[in-house]
Amino acid sequence: MSNILIGLIIIAIGSFGQSSSYVPIKKVKDWGWENFWLVQGIFAWLVFPFLGALLAVNAESSLCNILSADAAAALKAVGYGVLWGIGGLTFGLSMRYLGVALGQSLALGTCAAFGTLIPALLNGSNLLSGSGLILLLGVGITLAGIATIGYAGSLRARRMSEAEKRAAVKDFALKKGLLIALLAGVMSACFSLGLNAGEPIKAAAIAGGAQALFALNPVILLVTIGGFVTNFIYCVYQNIKNKTGRSYFNVSPKILVNNLLFCALAGILWYSQFFGLGVGQNYLKESPVMMAFSWSILMSLNVTFSNVWGILLKEWKGAGKVTVRALVLGMLILVFSLIFPNLF
Repeated sequence: MSNILIGLIIIAIGSFGQSSSYVPIKKVKDWGWENFWLVQGIFAWLVFPFLGALLAVNAESSLCNILSADAAAALKAVGYGVLWGIGGLTFGLSMRYLGVALGQSLALGTCAAFGTLIPALLNGSNLLSGSGLILLLGVGITLAGIATIGYAGSLRARRMSEAEKRAAVKDFALKKGLLIALLAGVMSACFSLGLNAGEPIKAAAIAGGAQALFALNPVILLVTIGGFVTNFIYCVYQNIKNKTGRSYFNVSPKILVNNLLFCALAGILWYSQFFGLGVGQNYLKESPVMMAFSWSILMSLNVTFSNVWGILLKEWKGAGKVTVRALVLGMLILVFSLIFPNLF
């Protein structure tokens, strides 16, 4: 089995975890959206990234030394994380208004394009020739797949009655959801920019004796810390506005334990995408194009798996054969986008 295939499998496993991370929402009881989002965020953006970052530490180094090796790079990573936090926040709202399948598809498609092409441009790549052109075409194929899935979503919206839309997605709102999903995608791409800005931190981890497999984890922690700040401020504001602050503990011990467990499950599933990305990238190094395309690969897989979940959760029930065919075609295009860069 080639290293590239191993890398793709590892990234796919992490992607499946991320795409599954919103399923536990349905098991959380007696909490508002802001309550769940904040608590799962503690696990997803603080607890598990911290534990992952510790894997980059050995007896000859410390996490503090790694994170402080380049203060400017660390601040940039956190700053991009704050911007990404806006994307993560609106990302959750996009699924609230569009459902898991369509919400993730539109947001992640936009995220894939910006998160892949902007770092390439910042690194001086020429997108009109050579490997840069292959990268650009690969992203174009990804966007074609996303657009096809988006078209399937519009067909579903036209065909379904308001009652059917509400049954599939409780707060369904197409126009509002589309705007939020596009904003989420653009801002979520800042996570990729944060990883790019944190390269000196990754280099410091390796210099300190960290295994290359886990060297990206401290950078991921910096970006997620920034994202947590944004989400914490918004969720607390919503707690005050909606008077839901007491809901965290104003439940029975059984429900509290239930909610914490499912929030923790959502958190580790969400974090698995970036843990898998960091590990998987090490197997893509023999192909610079695949390495540069790894962000788009992750987003494409997230879209594919999220639509599988959308089908399992019956979000596409009653949408019609034409709509389902368009959905399947879009997913097949995304799968092809994973293979395309490796054909050259």
